[in-house]
Order: sequence, then structure tokens, then C-alpha cells
Amino acid sequence: MPEPHPPHRPAAGRSTEPDGTSAGGPLAGLVVVSLEQAVAAPFATRQLADLGARVIKIERPGTGDLARGYDRTVRGMSSHFVWLNRGKESVQLDVRSPEGNRRLRALVDRADVLVQNLAPGAAVRLGIGSERLAGERPELITCDISGYGGTGPYRERKAYDLLVQAEAGLLAITGTPETPSKVGLSIADICAGMYAYSGILTALLERTRTGRGIRLEVSMLEALGEWMGYAEYFTRYGGTAPARTGAGHATIAPYGPFPTRDGQSVILGLQNDHEWAAFCEAVLDRPHLTDDPRFGGNADRVVHRAELDAVVRETTLALSAAELVDRLDGARIAHAGQRTVQEFSAHEQLRARGRWAPFDSPVGELLGLVPPVTVGGRTSARLRPVPALGEHTDAVLAWVDTPLEHAPDGGTS
Repeated sequence: MPEPHPPHRPAAGRSTEPDGTSAGGPLAGLVVVSLEQAVAAPFATRQLADLGARVIKIERPGTGDLARGYDRTVRGMSSHFVWLNRGKESVQLDVRSPEGNRRLRALVDRADVLVQNLAPGAAVRLGIGSERLAGERPELITCDISGYGGTGPYRERKAYDLLVQAEAGLLAITGTPETPSKVGLSIADICAGMYAYSGILTALLERTRTGRGIRLEVSMLEALGEWMGYAEYFTRYGGTAPARTGAGHATIAPYGPFPTRDGQSVILGLQNDHEWAAFCEAVLDRPHLTDDPRFGGNADRVVHRAELDAVVRETTLALSAAELVDRLDGARIAHAGQRTVQEFSAHEQLRARGRWAPFDSPVGELLGLVPPVTVGGRTSARLRPVPALGEHTDAVLAWVDTPLEHAPDGGTS
């Protein structure tokens, strides 16, 4: 059998930051260059930065990533930008000018990973198209993120989150029976970013075996399409799409918010007939309902949802939220409180698990969630700063202008 290819190892010293300190983490030593805007690509690269990769973010001179201007709610900074760009180095570069493009190409020459979600065709025009780079730097991993992919009739279309939610059919199954609604987060961008992140990790693993990079392509439509899987199967083979049910569930009942005597709502979630029997006995105090043919199985309960919900509301409206929760806990029925975003920020479970940590920014210390994967039982993580626009330009360009064989260990000054 042929000998396995020796694992790829980044150039020595690439794991340090501009101040010379080690980033640490499982991806320390990895250099990621990203030409990114808005949400999808920045979401992917921030995950890499949280794992210790050195992420060099190329921004347009003067204005930077357009997400910097989305709002001013975080002490004058954009909430989107703070969320998506922690731990990165910001470099202002006019990549269309001859000198800026030369600097860009030099940065790409030192990268392990190149990520871009530029307008269709822009990377090729800049000389950093993934096909060209695959020939020039076979060990480089490239990740192209777009709305609809690099081929097909939609390849030139601009794509924003709402538009992709509409194209993927998500709006058709989200909202109330009367009104379709978008998801309240940039879900198409986020899922594309997650597939880019997992794809890059897969490519890094593959490169340790082969020494060769991989060309990755992620489209928002295809990423969100994967998340639409159950709804697509339900529709293709059932003949009708899942109904829009507000905060309820199209195929499970009882499921969703129910009002209580004190004006609150408790979210119920029953998954099987065993839970239904326990619910009837211990929560509704109506064990005979298990014999009612309208509610005999989940499919029956869905068909008779309106009648079922009316029966359940009779009980919940007679109880306070605390009394209802006591009954649900006693019957081991899944439930949740209908929290506001402010209440989520103060959630006792997150606080008990130490999931909030401070990090620096141009507007001072902020709090953010620790990355959600707990490694080896440890929840502590070093959350690195959010960069000011162009904060690292001089240091990074000095590093890239230093001949590689003479670059000081650590690369940046």
C-alpha cells in the first residue's frame, strides 16, 4: 500500500496575534483570509476564530464590512458586527487597485484557508477564483459562499436572507394561517455559514491525510433547503405542505403556547401517546380523554386540534403558570416559558453553567456567549476582541511584505 501523505502543517509562528501573544485553541497556527460581508461568511469565520485560527478580514477602505453600519445599538457599534467578528484582524485594502490586489494575492499565498462571499464573479476578477488557486496552491482550502451557487440560471442573482427564505419555501410554512412570516433571525445566512464552517473543518481533516486542499462551495438556497428536509418530504409524498400554525406544530398536538389564569403563557410539547396519557391524568385531571376517539393517537389529535386545544385551555386558564408548571413537572411533560430576549439574556441555566464571558471591543468590554461546544468538560474560553476598522492593517501588511523565509516567528509585529 502507498505511504500516507504527511500531514500538512502551517508555517511556523502563524498562531500569534499582532501583539505577539498566542491565540491558543485547536486551530492555533491556521491562517484564514476572508473577503466577507454581512452574515454568512463572517459567521463561518468567527467560529474558526473562536477555535484559535488567525482570521484576517479584508475590508473596504473607509466603510468596511457593510454590517458595521446595520445599527448602532451596542454603544455605537452594530449588533450584527459585534456578534460576527470577534477575534478577527481587520485589514483595510482596496483590492481592485494594483497595489491592493498585489497585497491581497500575497496574503492568499500565506493562507491555509480562503473564504469569500463576494458578488458573483468578483473573486475571479480579482485573480483569486477557487479554480485558479487550486492550480497555483493545491494545498489551499477555498470556500465560496453564494446565494444560489456558481452554476444554473440563478448564479448571477443577488441573494439576501429574506429572499432565500422565500425561494426555499420557508415563508410558506412559517407564520399564522392568515399571514406568512419570515424567521426572526438571518436563518439562511446562518445555516450557510454553519455548512461553510463544518466544510472547512472537514477539508482540514482531509488535508492532514493528503496534504491537498479542497474547493468548497456553499449556497444559501441549498443550505436552507437541507433544513427544509422534513417539510419537503411531507409535501412531496403527502400532497400538501405543513400548515402554518404560528407557535404551534403542524404535525404534533397538543403543542405550543397555552394561556394561564395570571396572563402568562406556557409552551407545551407532547411527543407520544404515553405522554398524552400522563398529561390527561396528572395535568388535565381527565384520564377518560385517552378513550376519546378524536384524540386516540397523535394523527387524530392533529385532525381535531381545535377541539383538543379548547379542552386543554379550559384547564390551563384555571391555573396560574406556577401551578401548571408544577403539574407538568409531576407528569414529566416537556414545557417552556415564553421568554423575552431580555429574559433569555438573564436565563438562570446559562448563568449557572457560566456561559457568558467578557471580551474587548472598540467601545469597551462586552459580554458574549461562550462557544456552544463544551470541550473536555471545560466551559472557559478566551473571547478575543472585536476589531476596529483597519486596526491591524499596518501589522498584517508588514508581515505579508516580509519574505516568508525571513519572517519572524509569530509573523506580526
